[in-house]
Amino acid sequence: MARKKANPIRRTTGKGGNYRKTKSGAGMTKKGVRAYRKANPGSKLKTAVTGKVKKGSKAAKRRKSFCARSKGWTGERGKAARARWKC
Repeated sequence: MARKKANPIRRTTGKGGNYRKTKSGAGMTKKGVRAYRKANPGSKLKTAVTGKVKKGSKAAKRRKSFCARSKGWTGERGKAARARWKC
């Protein structure tokens, strides 16, 4: 029997939305991450690493990994997200 496909979360960017507007750094909001995790149990999705981090910490490694993965993002939202992550 095929697994039931979960409903994707709404891609809204307005007030109280699941995604940030491009001007505010693109990416998902805390609310959006909560909605995604509720729809996908077992998910380990987290919000962006935006603050100061200790060198070699888990957060620093997440940031480094994200920056490496997203190096080719040339669109407006991609650039905004990379700036938010401080890449």
